[in-house]
Amino acid sequence: MPGSKVGDSLRMKGPTTNYIRRHDANLGAPVGNFAPTALTPAPPPLPARPPRALGDFSTASVEEVAEAAAQHFSAHVSYKWKTRKGMSDLLQHLAKFPGNTWQERWEASGFNERGRPVGGLAEEGDKLLRNRLNAAAGHAFAMRLIRPDLLSFRSNPLWNYPRWFRDVAKDPWLEEFCARLEKMPVSGARRGKARFDVCCALTVFGIDLSDLTPEALLHYAVESRTHGLAGESRASGTFAATLAWPVLHEMGQFPASAPRTLRAAVTRGQLSVEEVVDRHKLRNQAVRDLLVDYIRRRSADLDYSTLRSLAHHLAKLFWKSIEEINPEQADLRLSEETFTQWKEKLLVLPNGQPRLDVDGALMSVRALYLDLHTWAVAEPERWATWVAPCPVRDADLRWFHLRRRRLQERMANRTRDRQPLLPILSQHVNDTWHQARALLEAAESVTPGEDFTLDGTAWLRVATKEDEKHGRPPVRAVNRLTGKLVRITHEENLAFWQWAVVETLRMAGLRAEELAELSHLSVRQYQRPSGEVVALLVISPSKSDRERVVPMSAELFHVIAQIIRRHRNEHGTVPVCARYDLHEKVWSEELPYLFQTVHSGTQRGMSGTTVWRVIRRACKALAVTNPQFDGVRFAPHDFRRLFATELVNNGLPIHIGAALLGHLDIRTTRGYVAVFDEDVISHYQQFLARRRADRPQEEYRKPTTEEWDDFQEHFDKRRVELGSCGRPYGTPCAHEHACIRCPMLSINPKMLPRLDELEDDLVARRERAVEEGWQGEIEGLDLTLTFLRGKREQTQRYRRSEPIDLGLPHPRPPLTDG
Repeated sequence: MPGSKVGDSLRMKGPTTNYIRRHDANLGAPVGNFAPTALTPAPPPLPARPPRALGDFSTASVEEVAEAAAQHFSAHVSYKWKTRKGMSDLLQHLAKFPGNTWQERWEASGFNERGRPVGGLAEEGDKLLRNRLNAAAGHAFAMRLIRPDLLSFRSNPLWNYPRWFRDVAKDPWLEEFCARLEKMPVSGARRGKARFDVCCALTVFGIDLSDLTPEALLHYAVESRTHGLAGESRASGTFAATLAWPVLHEMGQFPASAPRTLRAAVTRGQLSVEEVVDRHKLRNQAVRDLLVDYIRRRSADLDYSTLRSLAHHLAKLFWKSIEEINPEQADLRLSEETFTQWKEKLLVLPNGQPRLDVDGALMSVRALYLDLHTWAVAEPERWATWVAPCPVRDADLRWFHLRRRRLQERMANRTRDRQPLLPILSQHVNDTWHQARALLEAAESVTPGEDFTLDGTAWLRVATKEDEKHGRPPVRAVNRLTGKLVRITHEENLAFWQWAVVETLRMAGLRAEELAELSHLSVRQYQRPSGEVVALLVISPSKSDRERVVPMSAELFHVIAQIIRRHRNEHGTVPVCARYDLHEKVWSEELPYLFQTVHSGTQRGMSGTTVWRVIRRACKALAVTNPQFDGVRFAPHDFRRLFATELVNNGLPIHIGAALLGHLDIRTTRGYVAVFDEDVISHYQQFLARRRADRPQEEYRKPTTEEWDDFQEHFDKRRVELGSCGRPYGTPCAHEHACIRCPMLSINPKMLPRLDELEDDLVARRERAVEEGWQGEIEGLDLTLTFLRGKREQTQRYRRSEPIDLGLPHPRPPLTDG
């Protein structure tokens, strides 16, 4: 790109290749998790014959160019005069500068730089002249009379530029892109930005759409983000052309080997061992090479997140600090004074707060020294040079178990603090979604422009012209009382996924990554010998690399069924998409993930970060009305600890709880269980006596077939007239079969008519008691009626009007170019 500083700096790198260049400072690529990986950003070569649909005006006179612009861009006589006048003013100014073509004069004028808009030629306050000059610059760009630099182009306000550019280009391939873009399920503003991005890129590069390569669009996206032209801050991870990329990929403009989304093209991915170590900029090259060799050898049995943690401990926390304490340190043989200073520095974070995870760094350093001792025996020529006495002694790890106990105490206290808040959070997300769904259904029952009322509040449904182009336009309404515009479809979608995430974590005890990895294939069923069908949730291997199966309760199955129904209503099936693993820094294979949302017009599986944000949003909304949530942060793992605590404290054997949670060691499950003060006095002595008498050490093992059969038969004995009793395994009925008052009773929706009969009978009995003056009987009947009505309300909440056909997942049909 002659005259383009950014383009020249990139074109000097040579032809486009697939070489991964992550650390080239000249690219201007952002740092952090987003940097070009599979593609190298580079503008395309200039075409031998630049596209000029209106003809070559590069050396034409001012009058010829002005007349051509007036004839093409203006239909009315008055508009023709304005267009002709604006183009004449611009070109007459450019004619004052040297050059044989208008492009050369443009570059010599200084307008081909950022912050030099053409409208600046007008005097302050002359808005009409400024508008004419801005329009003239846009017309000159669209006619390919001038090819501006990216920064120069974006310095001029050109709101109508996509329409001008398309009218001149008459490019069928560009029109195909715009037609496909109109079908994307995004807002009109997002589609307009995608059209602007493509037209801007084609103008800056001087090409037609058929010549736009993934490398060229990636160059445009990276440069726009680097210079703050993507609409948001650089740190936010926002790039330009995020919506245009998948549309071009589906059109076949990009090769099949190119990433399907721009985010996949710019995600940094896994770093090599050298890059992980070099991030900390160690001065001693010999030690740097040693750490690289050591971590590479250890990487065979480490996942990527553990490898990064090891590199952080050894390179940053250990050796980087040693170099700051003693810059002359050349090997691993540390003096007592140096190591003592390092330990003192390790105990404090850079912000002055005490470091909680001290043992991780100490254990990593100790393993480094001891591994070198062992490896030097087998390979002395490679490792013997670095053998030195291990500075981390047993005395340094003396408080390891004490710190572990303190950590468990903090986690137990965290669980106790959040246990009473969990029902409030669950009720909040339920109520929020049901209210949003009721508002959406009420708004969809009327046409735009009509009023409707919900719960005494008057609303007006509104719509825009852009909504008329959609097959399923978004629903918006204005609150007549407050005048606030509510994006009902958007709010209902947020409320649904907030409810789905919180309830699934609460009732299944999953890790955040296990939740994100749930797919349509995870839903299975098992028919017991009694004929009862049990819904199962298959959890993919995660932290413990161990697959497990969780029997679903009716409430959990209701949540999963609602998620599947939502996908089927919107897409006809559960869409197949990919998700990015934030821990391993890799993209997964495409699967029908249950927890997926739309990102830049394409479906993508939820990440762990999204799960965190959903929970944080719910807690923040609750803090407005519930002061106990002020400053409280629920983490996904808090739900897992609360789930484990509820299981074991309600009588489930701990080894079965370990199997449900996927723990390889029962001691891990024991650490998850928080002990509540009120349980200590009433259960401690009973627990010790029962454990010593009835539960020998052999109990802590994998459950036998007989134990599992007994565990399953327990549920057959809990069936009662109104539904099922939820008392813990191995416990008798503690309420003398007063089922209607018992909180353990789960009502079968089919028995709701029977509840009505019982209520009528109780009301009749209460009337008789009032007539006779039986005050004790009245009090008992009122209590029974309260429990009955509460159970009916709870049952109706989960009742479904019709059976849900989950169906079978199947791949999406291949896209066609038509």
